[in-house]
Amino acid sequence: MKAISLLLISTGLSLTLPAAAPPLPGNPLAGLERLKDFGTRRVSSSDPNWRNGNDDRRGIAVGATLTLAELEGPGLIAHIWFTIAHRTPYYSRLLTLRIYWDGEEHPSVECPVGDFFGIGHGVDKSFVSLPIRVSSEGRGRNCYWPMPFRKSARITVTNESKVPCASIYYYIDWQKHSTLPDDTAYFHACYRQEHPCVMGRNYLLADIAGRGHYVGTIQSVYAMSAAWYGEGDDFFFIDGEAEPSLRGTGTEDYFCDGWGFREQDGPFYGTPLWEGRKAGDRCTAYRFHLTDPVVFNQSLRVEIEHKGQQIFPDGTRTVFIERDDLMSSVAFWYQVEPHKPWPPLPPGPERLPFTERHLVIGGKSLAKARTAHGQLSLQELRGKVMDDKFLVFQPDKDQGWVELRFTTGQTQVVDLVGNMVHGRDCGKYRALLDGQVLEVMNLHAPEPTATPHRWGMRELPAGEHVLRFEATGNPGADDGYRLGFDSFIARVPVYARPLDFDLRQIQK
Repeated sequence: MKAISLLLISTGLSLTLPAAAPPLPGNPLAGLERLKDFGTRRVSSSDPNWRNGNDDRRGIAVGATLTLAELEGPGLIAHIWFTIAHRTPYYSRLLTLRIYWDGEEHPSVECPVGDFFGIGHGVDKSFVSLPIRVSSEGRGRNCYWPMPFRKSARITVTNESKVPCASIYYYIDWQKHSTLPDDTAYFHACYRQEHPCVMGRNYLLADIAGRGHYVGTIQSVYAMSAAWYGEGDDFFFIDGEAEPSLRGTGTEDYFCDGWGFREQDGPFYGTPLWEGRKAGDRCTAYRFHLTDPVVFNQSLRVEIEHKGQQIFPDGTRTVFIERDDLMSSVAFWYQVEPHKPWPPLPPGPERLPFTERHLVIGGKSLAKARTAHGQLSLQELRGKVMDDKFLVFQPDKDQGWVELRFTTGQTQVVDLVGNMVHGRDCGKYRALLDGQVLEVMNLHAPEPTATPHRWGMRELPAGEHVLRFEATGNPGADDGYRLGFDSFIARVPVYARPLDFDLRQIQK
C-alpha cells in the first residue's frame, strides 16, 4: 500500500499509512527517512519573469476575487504562506479566504484571512502553534493543516474592504499523488459570529452533518462590559444526542488554561491576543484537538455558553450570567461526505467589532492647535497608523503643553484610542480629555514607532471637547521632551448601548 507522507503528528490527524514498520508514537519526525511516493509542487505569486523580474506581488481591487491556485488531483496541500500589504486597518478581517474541493459549489474553507491564521478582530500579532504559526509582528502567516483532494482544489481571496489590497504574496506547497486512500477526509474551516451574542441560547461553534472528526476551535471576543467573560462551558453533541457526551467546566478550561486568561501560546492551545477584563478589551484563544480529535459518524454540534461575571450600575455583581459580548469563531474539522451549506458569511465591514471615527488628526491640526512653551511642526513616519504626517510638539521645558479641540454631534459610548509616536527624543506626558486624566505616558523608545494607547470605554457627550498633552519630564535615557501625535480615535462598537445598561433587564 502506498503511503501519504504528510505526518503532522502521530495522532488521529495523521494521513500517513505504514509501508513497513509503523511510525514511532509521539515523534513528529517519524517516517521522514522513508522515500516518498509523490511529486512535489508549488504555486506562488512569483514574478512570471522569474529569471530577471522581482515583482512577486499580486494586488486585489475593491470587491475583486484573486484566484491563488487551481490544482489538479489527487493531491494534498501541505503548507500555505501569506504576507499582505494593505492600507486599511483591520484588513485581515476584510479579506476572505475560500477553498473549494473537487469542484464543489460551496467552499469547504470560508474565513476571514486573519481568523483562519489564528488571530481575530483584524489584528496582526505573532504566535506559535503546531498547525499555524504567525511571525513578523503578525504579517508572516503560515498554515500546516494537511488538506487532501481527489479531483481538484481552488483557492481564492476576496477583498471586501473599501480600498485596493496593494500586495499579497503567497506560497502554496502541495503534493501530487497517484491515488488517495478510500478513508481520506476533506479539511473544513467555517467562520461564524454573533455581534452581540444572542440571549437565551448558547453560541454555536459548529453544526456539522456527515462523518469525520473535529480538530480545532478559534474563538475571538470583544468585551462589551468589564469583568471576566469566560465562565461559559463547552458542549459537544455527537451524532444527534440530546445530552452532550462532552461537557466542559469553563471557557478558559476548554482552551486548556486555568483561572482566567493571559497572553501565551503553544503547540495545542494558546491565547495570543489578551487585552484584559475592561470593556472594549479583545481576546483570541485557540484549542487544537490534535491528540484528541472528536469523532462523529452522523453529525456534530458544538456550542459554548457566553456567560461570566457582570458588574451592575448599582455596584452589585454576579459571577455567572449571560453576557452580550461580540463573539466570533472558526471551527476546523475533517469529513468524508460533502458538507451541508453554511449560513452566508457576513460582509467584510460587518465582521469588525467596531467602527472608527477620527476625532483629531495630528497631520491636519497644526493651524488650530494651542500651545504654551513650545513649538509645533509636522513630520513623516513610514508605516504610521493613519495619516501621512504626524504632529510634533517640542517644548521649551517640561512644563509645556498643547491642546487640540474637536466637536461631536451626538452622545455616544465609545472606546478611546490615542495613536502616539514613540522615539528616542520623546518625553513623558500627561494626556487629558476635558480636564480628566486619561494616562501618564512615557513616549521614549529606542526607535520611532507608531503606538496605540487605549484610554477606555466611556460616554462621550455631544459638544466641544479638549484633548490636552502636558509635558512632565523626560525618562533620562536621552535628552528629549518631544511629543509625537498621530490621531485620536473613537471606536464605536457595532452593538452600542449605554454604559449603565443593566443585563438583568433581559435575563428575566
